[in-house]
Amino acid sequence: MASMKDISRVCGVSVATVSKALNNHKDISQETKSHIRQVAKELGYYPNSLARALKTNRTYNIGVLFTDEAGNGLTHDYFAGVLDSFKRTVEARGYDVTFLNASKNRKNRMTYLEHCRYRGFDGVMIANVDFYDPEVEELVKSDIRLVTIDHLFHDRAVIVSDNVRGMRELFTYIYEQGHRQIAYIHGANSTVTKSRISSFLKTAEELGVTVPEAYLQESAYRDTKGAGEATKKLLDLPNPPTCIIYPDDFSCFGGMNVIRERGLRIPEDISVAGYDGIRAGRHIEPQLTTLRQDTVQIGAQAGEKLISLIEKPRTTIIEPVIIRGEVYKGKTVRSI
Repeated sequence: MASMKDISRVCGVSVATVSKALNNHKDISQETKSHIRQVAKELGYYPNSLARALKTNRTYNIGVLFTDEAGNGLTHDYFAGVLDSFKRTVEARGYDVTFLNASKNRKNRMTYLEHCRYRGFDGVMIANVDFYDPEVEELVKSDIRLVTIDHLFHDRAVIVSDNVRGMRELFTYIYEQGHRQIAYIHGANSTVTKSRISSFLKTAEELGVTVPEAYLQESAYRDTKGAGEATKKLLDLPNPPTCIIYPDDFSCFGGMNVIRERGLRIPEDISVAGYDGIRAGRHIEPQLTTLRQDTVQIGAQAGEKLISLIEKPRTTIIEPVIIRGEVYKGKTVRSI
């Protein structure tokens, strides 16, 4: 493998100049940088990660803590989009991504914090975990730089989808289509769920819409069976809703199946709306009405914020970054 000495000899410059060019120092002209980098490429030079870590006190490796009790893993449409955008962002800045071992069934496994120390992560992104897990809390309280998705910890960076605005805009759109009997099958207890329920009820109150207690049902996120059972309860009410909002698009598919099994048509007999804006919802018939979350921006902002914390810890402001979504009108909410 070629060394910087080999590059300096071919280019006729000092090793120091080669180092500056490869590390993009400003006191080297762009022409010189381009020439040195081209020679390095031709000679097959690759920087030694261990040497770079010793010199910069960084490993250029970022950890991702992502768990999913439902077992969906990276097939989780929403978080897959977020993680893909995050990965693209940090890799473009020269960082690698490594997933923390989230399985607690292995013998002699390390805690999340121990794993981070062992790998020497420069920072960690946390998404879709039990944020009240003692191991997660231990990691959050450590000195490791980190950013979370959709959960706020004191003095920690967080990227959140604007769930309050999102639910308000989705509810308002349904209201503007003439619906006054609007039900909400919400997800299990979490910060995201609480924000959406509060926004749902507050928007209903502001618009003068009465929401019976029976119109609020619970089903886990991405649980088509649970959403289907909750849908049955709503359809069996003496005064069923004219529109049902689901925890997410995927669970909405379960509700739609139950509605059709009852011989009802969507949206002619009953309207439905999802939440997330996954691609599959745009390829079913009729196209799903939903609140499309901006997974690209959420992931990109998480990556940029974490790298800023790593590279500029003293000047990076710790504050929530709120990413707005938008209503995708689709065709599953009828105008009445």
